[in-house]
Amino acid sequence: MKTVVLDTNVLLDLFVFNDFRALHLKQALQEKRINAVATQKTLEEFVDVISRPLFSLEESKQADIFSEWILLARTIDDQSLAVAPWQCEDPDDQVFLDLAYSIRPSTLMSKDNALLKLASKASKEGVLITTDYMDFSH
Repeated sequence: MKTVVLDTNVLLDLFVFNDFRALHLKQALQEKRINAVATQKTLEEFVDVISRPLFSLEESKQADIFSEWILLARTIDDQSLAVAPWQCEDPDDQVFLDLAYSIRPSTLMSKDNALLKLASKASKEGVLITTDYMDFSH
């Protein structure tokens, strides 16, 4: 079973936008065919983002979205993470790298260019950084 870290933009596609390209990924999560992993920091970032006025989500909808994600993800303590040997330009995204590095071999699903720039370095350490939702279609 693949171990996967989903960054906030991917979670938005799954739970807010219901992006058709992410349907296979969501199905794989729901069927427990992949092991999705989060930390308290990544959960807090997701809660912060979905609460922004840009998304116009009522508090009850935000709670439903968060509840759905928390049921699908295994949560790891932030304190137990190893520091990845690569630093992200955006300090807020470093936790996703550290998490993926800590649970290797793993896949980090992201649409963030700052994370994607590190893909070749990360692949040498057992971390696949990808935007490809179709990787989970089977």
